[in-house]
Amino acid sequence: MAAQINPVAKKTVFVTGANGYIGFAVCRAFVRAGWRTYGLVRRTEAANALAAEEVIPVIGSISKDTTSLEDLYKHTETIDVIVSCTEAIPFAAHFEALLALLRKLAKTSNNNGVRPLVLMSSGCKDYGTTGTHGSPDLAPHTEESPLQPMKLLAERTFSSLKILEHTDVFDAAVLRPTPVFGYDSSYYGFVLELAAGAAKTEERQLELPLDFNTILHGCHIDDCAEAYLSLAEHADRGAVAGQCFNISAQRYDTLGSLAKALEAEYGLAGGVVRGGNPTPSLDLVLGYSQWVDSTKIRRLTGWSDKRMLLSENLHAYRMAYEEAAKRGHEGVLRVKQRVTGEILSAKV
Repeated sequence: MAAQINPVAKKTVFVTGANGYIGFAVCRAFVRAGWRTYGLVRRTEAANALAAEEVIPVIGSISKDTTSLEDLYKHTETIDVIVSCTEAIPFAAHFEALLALLRKLAKTSNNNGVRPLVLMSSGCKDYGTTGTHGSPDLAPHTEESPLQPMKLLAERTFSSLKILEHTDVFDAAVLRPTPVFGYDSSYYGFVLELAAGAAKTEERQLELPLDFNTILHGCHIDDCAEAYLSLAEHADRGAVAGQCFNISAQRYDTLGSLAKALEAEYGLAGGVVRGGNPTPSLDLVLGYSQWVDSTKIRRLTGWSDKRMLLSENLHAYRMAYEEAAKRGHEGVLRVKQRVTGEILSAKV
């Protein structure tokens, strides 16, 4: 006798910024976990990349009068979880348009019997910096730490918190990942480019005008995405709603530990040494000392990071980055443009 196949209701997730660095990783994590996953992107080329990962693309933009949701409604009018991974500088006007879209989507879902959970992405730079490794009274940032963002990110820091005010249509939480690395679109790719350039010089030396005790607390992009998933799947929605959660690796690198890894990986016989002229991009990527505690999400959901630190597996991360750069990956190009463009005009 043939076994009966009983249909099981599948949970659905809608990801904005689905072709971005975090957004794409989040989509893949939800797909692996068996969720029906929809991703909002602006261009057909980005939609093709999502489709290749078994993510259902929704082509459209984030604006108050957007018709993007009509495309989504062809597939479903209920969404269990909405993940916002969009980026914009400045952020306030973008947030208002995003909020209009999320409220519209949530109202439709509510009318069809499903109240969504919104996971809103911000970042750990919302807290500002901590001391360097070994400094007196060094303590990590927790979710209770005061918000002291740089001017460049202030609009995102405070706008994202407003997502918690819309309890009439959805539950919400704010997520604050540390800088992420792995595969292609990390800002740490900037460091790999610097090291590769230094390896071609006669001195084979890389100068960095920074404190080598600077804490570089990153998290692999896959671990970060799994943290989002852990909150979405947590059985007690009430313990997630209205909360902020940091996402960070259990341990951190320092600029010193990364420097040693760069020396070995790129054969920098002259070493990575302190010197040279400071730049805003160097300060933001390698000079922003921050230790971040993520005990809260670990205790609540059981999430834990699994991937090695940047310094511990640099060769593998370098190979992945260089392959992506060779293929002209848009995330690599986007980061290069930011490093040479808007980051250079940042006001800390």
